Amino acid sequence: MTNPSYPRHVAIIMDGNGRWAKKRAMPRALGHRQGGEAVRRTVQAAENLGLECLTLYAFSSENWKREEGEISDLMNLMRRFIEANLEDMVARKVRLKIIGDYKAFAPDIVERLEDALERTKDGERTLAVALNYGAQQEIARAARLAAEEGDVTPEAIDRHLYTADLPPLDLLIRTSGEVRLSNFLLWQSAYAEMLFMDVLWPDFGEDHLREACEEFAKRERRYGGR
Repeated sequence: MTNPSYPRHVAIIMDGNGRWAKKRAMPRALGHRQGGEAVRRTVQAAENLGLECLTLYAFSSENWKREEGEISDLMNLMRRFIEANLEDMVARKVRLKIIGDYKAFAPDIVERLEDALERTKDGERTLAVALNYGAQQEIARAARLAAEEGDVTPEAIDRHLYTADLPPLDLLIRTSGEVRLSNFLLWQSAYAEMLFMDVLWPDFGEDHLREACEEFAKRERRYGGR
C-alpha cells in the first residue's frame, strides 16, 4: 500500500561504482556490473514502496569524456540490462521512459531502447532513465522550442522538458557522499527535497530507499511561501 506521505517521484544520481570496485581492488567494470544489480533492486524497491516514478541518472552527456574501454563496458551493460529485464518490466507493468538524446548511441542500442519503449508504453509506474543527458542542454533545448511557439515563460519551458509527462520531482538522492547535482534535473529540482547518502551505489537497496522516503515524509515543504 502506498504511503501518502512518501514522494511520488524520486530521482537518484547513482554514484560510487568506481570507488566500490577500487576499495575491493577490482576493475571498474565490475563496479558498474554491481551497480546494475543495484538498479534492479531499486526498481523493485520503488514498486514495493508504491512510488509512481523513479528517475535514474545512468549516462550523462559528459560521460563521453571517460576512457573508451569504460564507455564500452557501460554500453555492454546497457545491452545486457535491457535483455535481462524487459520481459519482467512488461509483466510488472513498468513503463520505461528515456530522458536525454539516446539516439547518439550505437544503432543496436537505439533499436533495443525503442523496442523497450514501445513494449512498456502502457505501464502503470514509470522508470525514467537519463541517457546522454545534461540538464543545461535540456533547458536550452526547451527554451529554444518554447521560443519557436512564442513567449519563453517558465510554463512554456516546462512543457518542452523531457520530463513534461512525469509527476513533479519530489526527492532527489545522490549516493556516495558527494554533495552536488552534476548537471542533473536542475530545473526540476527547484523545489525538490534533496538527500545525500554516504552509501556507494552498488550497495544501495530497498532499506536505503525506504530510509530516504521516511526522511522525506518528515520534511515540511514550503515552496518559498515562508
